[in-house]
Amino acid sequence: MAYQEDLHPLLGKAVEHINRVMVGKRDIAILSLAAILAKGHVLLEDVPGVGKTMMVRALAKSIGADFKRIQFTPDLLPSDVTGVSIYNAKTMEFEYRPGPIMGNIVLADEINRTSPKTQSALLEAMEEGSVTVDGHTMPLAAPFFVMATQNPVEYEGTYPLPEAQLDRFLFKLRMGYPSFNEELDVLSLQENSHPIETLEPVITKEDFIRLQREVQNVRADDSIKEYIVEIVQKTRQHASVQLGVSPRGSIALMKAAQAYALLHHRDYVIPDDIQYLAPFTLPHRMLLQPEAKFEGIEAETIVREIMSAVKVPVQRSSIR
Repeated sequence: MAYQEDLHPLLGKAVEHINRVMVGKRDIAILSLAAILAKGHVLLEDVPGVGKTMMVRALAKSIGADFKRIQFTPDLLPSDVTGVSIYNAKTMEFEYRPGPIMGNIVLADEINRTSPKTQSALLEAMEEGSVTVDGHTMPLAAPFFVMATQNPVEYEGTYPLPEAQLDRFLFKLRMGYPSFNEELDVLSLQENSHPIETLEPVITKEDFIRLQREVQNVRADDSIKEYIVEIVQKTRQHASVQLGVSPRGSIALMKAAQAYALLHHRDYVIPDDIQYLAPFTLPHRMLLQPEAKFEGIEAETIVREIMSAVKVPVQRSSIR
């Protein structure tokens, strides 16, 4: 649960808008918006039927963005994701037919069900912000955000994402089941029609792109940067960790904290931002020792253990 703090006026409207469709998932909505603001992407690992697709659709509708869905299957080809050049007999030229990756908000459903070759086509777009088809590189539309999903239970016929690819995701999240009262609210909301059908944008794409640029102006004090580096360094030294968090993970945590601060209408990062975001940003970038896996130790537990041992910086200059 996020600590309570006033949200940015525009972004707060988007959160409440999403909450009209996704009952009880306010924290996931906030983290998803933070990821888009930071120009990052999210891996959502959860069982079927908890509302992963609806979360992405509500997100896209709330910011007036173009929504695309890619259903990953074993026979999906890279060209099915990026698009393909088709020969036009009339003009005697090849014409590019865009693939679903050319949308603003892209749902990569069950990403672990397709081959590594097709996975890499998506991940190139996520990392570079462009796609290459027949030697031609084309920039993706802004804003661009991928929410990839995978089922944590069913592994038969899947291609697990390697650590190098997991590292490309800003956050790894789990939605979880709703509470009793939340599920009652869901039934009431959908008794006659689905609320997603009447959802209207509360932010324009242009406003959202402007907010993305504002994230770069959010200040991270030197003490905050040292705090991030100390936490990350300790993941590399922990006895239960075979491969710790890379420098990309340090950058990701700082960028996520800047976006999260802007979401909460601040122009500076505070230690609470780091403490809240680290369990979503760092564990999926770590590879545990076989003995630790056998004992049932989780990467998130190690991250929380490290944070409890690292001294929290005090920032008098940031207090208003």
